[in-house]
Amino acid sequence: MGNRVVLLLGGNVGDVAKKFSDVKQELQSLMSIVNKSKIITTPAWGNTNQADFLNQALLIKTDLSPDSLLKVILNIELKLGRVRQEKWGPRTIDIDILVYEDIVLETEHLTIPHKYLDQREFSLLGLVGVWSDWEHPTLHKTAIQLLEELK
Repeated sequence: MGNRVVLLLGGNVGDVAKKFSDVKQELQSLMSIVNKSKIITTPAWGNTNQADFLNQALLIKTDLSPDSLLKVILNIELKLGRVRQEKWGPRTIDIDILVYEDIVLETEHLTIPHKYLDQREFSLLGLVGVWSDWEHPTLHKTAIQLLEELK
């Protein structure tokens, strides 16, 4: 039951590991967390003049629509103190929807699969850690293939 979705947690300000724990606690009341990747440390992407990030992917199952899920995760970010100041800037917590089953969606607020999924090693490492045989619906490559190509 439920749709398989991969979320990517990230942050580089404050006690990020604690924020990840808080996110998981918030999510568990609304959906099931099926798998989680290891927490990895990676250099900042986009705006590289900042501290390294911690990242962790979560495979969840949810009956929420992509838009409803986005509202939930934006509320969790807000509840946990996220303030949006600059694109790709430092942050206490960030929750991205990487993939939602094999859905392809592009709206003003949400792109699935994530717009930069195939360009970000940290995203692909997380995805491989929780759902390695997921296949990109437009590129027709598995998460593992995308990661190997990026390297």
